Amino acid sequence: MAKKRVVVLGSTGSIGTQTLDVVRQHADKLEVVALAVGTRTDELLAQAREFGVRHLAVGREEAAGLPVADELLAQARGGEGSGSGSLAFGPEGVAALAHLPEADVVVNALVGAAGLRASFEALSAGKVLALANKESLVVGGDLIMPLAARVDEQRRVRGAAPKAGPAGALMPIDSEHGAIYQCLLGEDEREVSRLWVTASGGPFRGRKRAELEGITPAQALAHPTWNMGAKISIDSSTLMNKGLEVIEAHHLFAMPYDKIEVVVQPQSAIHSMVEYSDGSVKAHLGTTDMRIPIQFALSYPERWSAPVAPLDFRTLGSLEFAAPDTETFRCLALAREAGRTGGTLPCAMNAANEVAVAAFLAEEGTYLGIAACVEAVMEAHAAEGVQQVESLGQLEEVDAWARAKARAWVKAR
Repeated sequence: MAKKRVVVLGSTGSIGTQTLDVVRQHADKLEVVALAVGTRTDELLAQAREFGVRHLAVGREEAAGLPVADELLAQARGGEGSGSGSLAFGPEGVAALAHLPEADVVVNALVGAAGLRASFEALSAGKVLALANKESLVVGGDLIMPLAARVDEQRRVRGAAPKAGPAGALMPIDSEHGAIYQCLLGEDEREVSRLWVTASGGPFRGRKRAELEGITPAQALAHPTWNMGAKISIDSSTLMNKGLEVIEAHHLFAMPYDKIEVVVQPQSAIHSMVEYSDGSVKAHLGTTDMRIPIQFALSYPERWSAPVAPLDFRTLGSLEFAAPDTETFRCLALAREAGRTGGTLPCAMNAANEVAVAAFLAEEGTYLGIAACVEAVMEAHAAEGVQQVESLGQLEEVDAWARAKARAWVKAR
């Protein structure tokens, strides 16, 4: 069987590096054909040399003037000046890798709203999209899901889809959505009564608002069960991450919001659950390691040997469950409100959150100010009029407007 040829966008981040680890463990089944990063050019060069990759891109255009750019160009040319590879700088160059003829799967591990265009380009090119970028669906789900349905149909027509189950054009790289995806396999989705999205509760589980005054970035980054990047770690601590996942689940599984619930499961052993009309519940359990959902997204419909040690139920101990505290962690409720309203409001909400989180990490804003900033921008956007989603250009305009509003709000505090 031919190897699956993979493009990894965001290859030096948490998901990207773990994707490459999966490739190392299954080098007989996977081949990396392109890599893209935001700024870490030295790490990109090391990865390109290890995996023999000759199509490279760097999101930061100024990186073209760095000394390492010459080494990257030599790597792209294969050291012989043949020109058969490619090297690009800027967001457009990153997104263009999704169109490579030799690519089968595009892993989108880009952080933030920048990943939306890459997802759009990957599906427009008919590629399988292994999606770790939350904003693609949160901001652009109304555009991305119809594209995914079209690629699914193309895969069925040419015999590339599995004989049973989803056609696999859009594979979620996320412990929660990967879990739900697997719990739905072989089932009639009309018989689903609820999706249960699990949350660890983050590092401040059990605290009240008064106890969150003066929280530092270091405290918020100390996630109790998952090893993640800085932005997603902060989102996890505020429960914004769960809010984004609720919106994603709505789009991915065509599920109304009143059938999507969040439950706190501190051990992070249950990655999510699906409840059916007869009262039965399917739960997906496993080790808290992102290489498991990454591998399934790449191996589907097959299952390959485990990339990590499996969960030992004899030593797991207890499993706890609790309702999320949306009074203290208001971002979850705000995201739900944005999702239910729909249109361009999730885009404005997401942009404001990115700005507020960045300000907090830079110690220019407060922890509780994250939710306050998001709420203020959502209210301002609603006052101007929420629009129906029509294009990437429109979403980019709303994103820029919301970021400007959020920056002004932070500066005024």
